[in-house]
Amino acid sequence: MPESTLSSSSPDMNCSSVSYVHSINEAGRLLPSASRWNSIEIDYNAFPKSSIEYDSLPSPYSKSVEFNLVITDKTHLKRFVYISIFLVLAILSLVLLLHFLAPKHGHHGSSKNLTLAINQALTFFEAQKSGHFPKNSSVSFRGDSGLQDGNSSSHDLVGGFYDSGNNIKFSFPTAYTITLLSWTVIEYHQKYADIGELEHVKDIIKWGSDYLLKLFVLPINATSSSTDTNLYSQVGSTTSDRFNDVNCWQRPEDMSYSRPVSICNSTASDLAGEIVAALSAASLVFGEDKAYSGELIKGAEKLFELATAVDPSAQGTYTMSDACGGQARQFYNSSGFEDELVWAETWLFFATGNTTYLGSVTQKWTSAETEEIPSEKWIFDWNNKITANAVLLTRLRFFHDMGYPYAAALQPSTTRTDLLMCSYLSEHIFNKTPGGLILLRPDDGKPLQFAATASFLSKLYSDYLDLLQRQGGSCSSHNYTLEMLRHFSMSQVDYILGDNPMKMSYVVGFGESYPVHVHHRSSSIPWDGHQYSCEDGDKWLYSEQPNPNTLLGAMVGGPDQHDKFLDDRKKPWFTEPSISSNAGLVAALIALHNPPCESSDFSCVRSGIDKMGIFTNIR
Repeated sequence: MPESTLSSSSPDMNCSSVSYVHSINEAGRLLPSASRWNSIEIDYNAFPKSSIEYDSLPSPYSKSVEFNLVITDKTHLKRFVYISIFLVLAILSLVLLLHFLAPKHGHHGSSKNLTLAINQALTFFEAQKSGHFPKNSSVSFRGDSGLQDGNSSSHDLVGGFYDSGNNIKFSFPTAYTITLLSWTVIEYHQKYADIGELEHVKDIIKWGSDYLLKLFVLPINATSSSTDTNLYSQVGSTTSDRFNDVNCWQRPEDMSYSRPVSICNSTASDLAGEIVAALSAASLVFGEDKAYSGELIKGAEKLFELATAVDPSAQGTYTMSDACGGQARQFYNSSGFEDELVWAETWLFFATGNTTYLGSVTQKWTSAETEEIPSEKWIFDWNNKITANAVLLTRLRFFHDMGYPYAAALQPSTTRTDLLMCSYLSEHIFNKTPGGLILLRPDDGKPLQFAATASFLSKLYSDYLDLLQRQGGSCSSHNYTLEMLRHFSMSQVDYILGDNPMKMSYVVGFGESYPVHVHHRSSSIPWDGHQYSCEDGDKWLYSEQPNPNTLLGAMVGGPDQHDKFLDDRKKPWFTEPSISSNAGLVAALIALHNPPCESSDFSCVRSGIDKMGIFTNIR
């Protein structure tokens, strides 16, 4: 493009009323020209004169000024040039150094080592394994146990996980645990891989999913009723004989008392639904293993078919039946079943791509929400899945347009999710302890399990919004930002890991101060080659000494509403861990763990989550 300059035809510009100009670049500035032959003549006397003395005002335009520079000392010039170059290079070096030395695993302001915390939290599941104990386990105080489980019902129920500090195996929270851990791998498998924990968490999931496949026996032939399905809800007892899994303080390796089995049929809709969800989610984790993934899906679809073939009036919770869940009521009493059935169909849809399941989810959504009891509102745990299901369906709405009629039908889940996020951030919906721990179920004790899943869902949802390049969301008249969600999420994990008034980490083995009198049989009894009876066990239960075996990674129940915590083995509401609680902890930790950033990866802030992997089977 032709440039332009403004020039005077004589050395005395101020005395001349005529100048010569020609156009310049995009800025359109007029500068003096040295030649009248490539210029346009402008007679300034042709314009009206103004009474204002413009010479007294500063010009907004740049002016050309001619300087006569004379170099008298080339040595000084060279020195000036060298120093200038050095300063520029030094500044550039400093910028690059700060960039490369920035923390590769930032944690949204947390000073905690989340990589270590994840490894420890996963290790807890190793200590909970039942059956033939792996020889390569990092847990040194465990061995083979429960090898006769299921014999009383002539069905192999060896394997799975002991639920908590006792030696009972509860099917309902086990299935929930596998569903949640699988979800974290589906979303954050790259993060797990980056810190070397992917195979570790997958091994834990498979240990659980292998056991879940044993928990149901389908009818022998097609003419059999769907209620002929056997579902095993529990191994171990709270009432049988003189000694049982509750009143006997004994390592699982030493168990000598009877371990009866609780049996249900397919009317236990919640139990069936959670097992279906777990198998479906796990099938996505093991998608590369076509044979095993196929086995999981086949079992999930068949069990769901039988569970939903039951007369709706006969459907219910597993704890409604004494034979099925009578003994589980004091531990895992289920308040409803429709949320589990919707949860199951959601995961079946992701696992198979069959839109029939999604259609059913949208039709049953309102009913499932209505079933939710007030005390469960906004909770995600082994009992209530509707909260997390809303987040999961919102993910589908955000990243995989299903078109008519699903798009409109999924809107309520997004509305609920926004309300969920606002409930976490609001000062009026949930109280917090003076130290900042959210109290989602203040009357039930063991608050950390609920805070952990809230941390997970808030961080996960912020990642979804980040992928959409949104800065936040809103509910009613309130707005929230990604930073607000992430701050809340991190604050709960920081509290759990030691930033609390007790200055104590509630994850065993993490930090300098943590519970040492954990309510846990294996951890509290020495691994010394001796077999201890139930009578012997009381010595260890009531001992004032710290547990001889460190239950690495176990998240205990946590403090009371006033941040007070008693490290007392005899008070399980403070010091007992469980597999379902630790699943929530793992979920929160991996969600908050930032992926390592390559120096050239400017999109690293949004990496670490697999945006489309969950839709692999959806066409």
